[in-house]
Amino acid sequence: MWDEYRCATNTDEVIQFLSIKGGQARIVAGATDLILELEHGLHPKVDSFIDISRIPDLDRIDLSEDDIIHLGPLVTHNHCVASKLIRERAYPLARACWEVGAPQIRNRGTVAGNLITASPANDTITALMALDARVVLKSKFGKRTVQLGDFYSGVRKTILQPDEMLIDIWFKALQKNQSGTFIKLALRRAQAIAVVNVAILLTFENSIIQSAVITLGAVAPTIIHALKAEAFLIGKNLDEEEVLSQAATLTMDAARPIDDIRASAAYRREMVRILTLRGLRSLHNSKGKDDFPQEPVLLWGKNSSSSPIKLSPPSYISGSTILTQINGEEYSFSGAHKKTLLRLLREDAGLIGTKEGCAEGECGACTVFLDGKAVMACLVPAARAHGAEIITIEGLSNSGNDQGLHPVQEAFIQNSAVQCGYCSPGFIMSAAKLLEERLNPSLNEIQQAITGNLCRCTGYYKIIKAVEEASKINMIVLKENGG
Repeated sequence: MWDEYRCATNTDEVIQFLSIKGGQARIVAGATDLILELEHGLHPKVDSFIDISRIPDLDRIDLSEDDIIHLGPLVTHNHCVASKLIRERAYPLARACWEVGAPQIRNRGTVAGNLITASPANDTITALMALDARVVLKSKFGKRTVQLGDFYSGVRKTILQPDEMLIDIWFKALQKNQSGTFIKLALRRAQAIAVVNVAILLTFENSIIQSAVITLGAVAPTIIHALKAEAFLIGKNLDEEEVLSQAATLTMDAARPIDDIRASAAYRREMVRILTLRGLRSLHNSKGKDDFPQEPVLLWGKNSSSSPIKLSPPSYISGSTILTQINGEEYSFSGAHKKTLLRLLREDAGLIGTKEGCAEGECGACTVFLDGKAVMACLVPAARAHGAEIITIEGLSNSGNDQGLHPVQEAFIQNSAVQCGYCSPGFIMSAAKLLEERLNPSLNEIQQAITGNLCRCTGYYKIIKAVEEASKINMIVLKENGG
């Protein structure tokens, strides 16, 4: 999929490489969009990729003294979901990030990458437009700051130049007199592109709206504002149902959707009205956060926290040997840099327990642990394994019982939670990582953890039962081991 691949150790190296290569180079962060774009021919072919995912401190979320929130280019969706600052002072963004993909996707996909992909259905763009975000772009000639609305020139088109790197996303933190939300409609609860999404941000003074922002996704070539609805809401309060209804209708009138495989234009327009109405009602009733988990499932395991994990920056250039640790053993691979991690594990390491179900990040059969986090191996470049620690289904077993099985594996056997069995390794990996975060997860938390895993035999009932039983086995094992 690519000819030249290198892992950068600092941003100066990135800028220099982009300057030399021009339009023939592309930055790789999470790569969850990029790999699919290349597979489906949605991105012009480029020769060189520079991986920034190991550069220290680019995954920071900071609040400056002037109340500005800054997101580094390696801040993932799950970083935002886990961040107390984002949940409290930028809730529309937290909600949008929570709606992206599934835990394995959110552990790799970055907010910056979501912005650069520039699909009008991308969730974080709508939320960040409502927050009046800016992006900072850097090249060898210096930096420039661009308002997010001016960053887009069309469907999947931005003004980012080939020699530029997005180094910062910033916006003003919400104040006490501001409330906002984000609502998404998709064809299923997870792993689905938006049919419509809506972000709302209101500023109040004594219950009267002083300013209003309503942004819409998936209804125009780029994210748009419902300008007439925004103007209409100023000076109003949310006590009157007629005000809410009129604002929702004006928002619907702003939409310019098309018919496509996910929905008709007429359906999208009507759902814009309904979602806006729901959003305004939730802000009026102060219930916009009621269904957002206080402790979201991240599949970060024991490292689960709101603090980004710092990684050492191992250097790698195409042609070098990939040195990595898999299931506690040292491995070296030559000539494998053009592959995905999934193919590296199966073809080069001979670890075929990790399955290829879709190769598009949809089914979760290839779930592995990369530096402690659950990811989908089909969406990770193989060279990212350099200097990393990887756990596959083959390395999950332990000495918790006579068979050396992990509690999840044992519970899957006891509960017959296997039909064709192809999806089982992915489910087991997700469940095992969940039990590192939650000793006794609730049904909702189990469901959150496996949203990225598909069972085409529809065996979810026994799978969920097995995870519940595994949590009991896990607690017994911990007690026996003095944990």
